[in-house]
Amino acid sequence: MRTFPTAFGLTPSQVRQVIRLAGMAPSLHNSQPWRFRITPHLIELHADPGRRLRAADPEDRELWLACGAALLNLRLALAHEGIRPVVSLLPPLGASTALAEVRSGGQGQPRPEEVRLHAAIPERHSHRQPFRDVPVATADRHLLARAAQEEGTWFHVVQPGQQGALEGLVHRANRVQMADNRFRAELAAWVGRGAGSTEGVPLAAAGPKPDPADQWVHRDFTAGQTERDPGTKFESHPLLVLLCTRTSDPAAELQAGQALQRLWLTATAQGLVASMISQVLEVRETREEVMDLLGGHATPQAMLRIGHGTTTAVAPRREPDDMVFDGVVEPHTGR
Repeated sequence: MRTFPTAFGLTPSQVRQVIRLAGMAPSLHNSQPWRFRITPHLIELHADPGRRLRAADPEDRELWLACGAALLNLRLALAHEGIRPVVSLLPPLGASTALAEVRSGGQGQPRPEEVRLHAAIPERHSHRQPFRDVPVATADRHLLARAAQEEGTWFHVVQPGQQGALEGLVHRANRVQMADNRFRAELAAWVGRGAGSTEGVPLAAAGPKPDPADQWVHRDFTAGQTERDPGTKFESHPLLVLLCTRTSDPAAELQAGQALQRLWLTATAQGLVASMISQVLEVRETREEVMDLLGGHATPQAMLRIGHGTTTAVAPRREPDDMVFDGVVEPHTGR
């Protein structure tokens, strides 16, 4: 095990745990497209170009959302260690891959809400199984809305009158992706992993094989290695929310990623589970139609289904040593 770098006066073991928790963020195909550069007075968050998903995420939207989610975890982990994080997004003098710089704003105790969310980080994961037939309480919906607002975003609850149109867009986006040979090959490379993998989606966390009769398309993470139980039936009316920002620039995507994770951790702390229905926003044409569905005044960044579920497996994570890099990085040249 390498000698771990230190920052902000924390011990190497404390910094290692901070990075471990930062890496427990959600990402498309569990690709974990982030890495961190640590100095005594600074932690930099970088995109990892080697983990780009060129077919599923050609515009790097999902990569930026994932890195934003990792940034929220990093903030919470530092607060837990008594460090008040000060974040600068897209540092103008940073490297080409630098997405954020985090410095210390002094010492202080974490707020009660930060304590709750920090405790939820290891518990949060994608729940790809059917939900139980229990509605999400109104009080919980208000908490989720507040979580999104705290990060400068908001979410739109998909209304019954919108579900038919949105369902059609999800199915169309899925057909577009599955008709692409590059997409299918890329997906196959990340799913059906064995128990020893530290990335991708293992069979234990894959969920059931999708069925053509399912109302909402759930991505097939089984790699054709399992058969679906004939009695498996997904809920027909889940709580569906679209997380939105006012713009679609890189800063907004990093902001949305932080909001997504705060919302998801809030749901976890309330005993709820969630998963992404992301293909409808990965395909540009259907994403634009979702925007029209929202009236054209909001940029949809993520779509979540939220509800009550049973215990399911957590996808694996890389070790902190694998997420940290040293040395000189190239100067910033834009997105």
